[in-house]
Amino acid sequence: MSKDALLLIGGGGHAVVVAEAALAAGLALAGFLDDDDRAPLGRDLAGRVERLGGLSMFDRPDLVGEHPVILAVGDLPLRRRLLEGHAFKAGAVVHPSAVVSASARIGAGVFIGPGAVVHAQATVADHAIINTGAVVEHHCRVGVNTHLAPNATLGGEARVGDDCLIGLGASVLPGVRLGDRCTVGAGSAVIREVPAGAAVAGVPALEITGHGTPGA
Repeated sequence: MSKDALLLIGGGGHAVVVAEAALAAGLALAGFLDDDDRAPLGRDLAGRVERLGGLSMFDRPDLVGEHPVILAVGDLPLRRRLLEGHAFKAGAVVHPSAVVSASARIGAGVFIGPGAVVHAQATVADHAIINTGAVVEHHCRVGVNTHLAPNATLGGEARVGDDCLIGLGASVLPGVRLGDRCTVGAGSAVIREVPAGAAVAGVPALEITGHGTPGA
């Protein structure tokens, strides 16, 4: 197996999406790590990607040092723990149907899904997820390990901090800032600044207190 072949960390539903996008982009897959020996990735892409073992193997330099790695799990806290606990060379995956401006800046370990759009002068920081059909307009910034769920949209010059989740079909209006660790509920419209650590939902989006994290 080529040293350029991609090692996926995770084997769940999001990993299936990442793996199929990688294959569509012509990337070779070294395999994946997951504690579940019946993980969907091994079943759905049987014969095309092999489970190499559990997540404990992420500590093996002979494996991780050999291949570029992408985090193929959708759970943001788990992704953050994996980032903080391991050193690795990150590989990015961009589906061939995505549209990425030549002037956009794309970090290491980023996933950009089918039909997603990243416009002029936008910045997508390391390990972010721009999922299926999501739109990042001109001069936006998407923070480290932030996830734009399918069909989420950032208006021009919006700024989203690190470790945020922007839910399915949610919109952030142009120029609006979101702090680190924010959650935006599915279908919400964010029209004003959101402080770090806040969870908001609705049209317009309002902060939720005492009700946990809104659906995304």
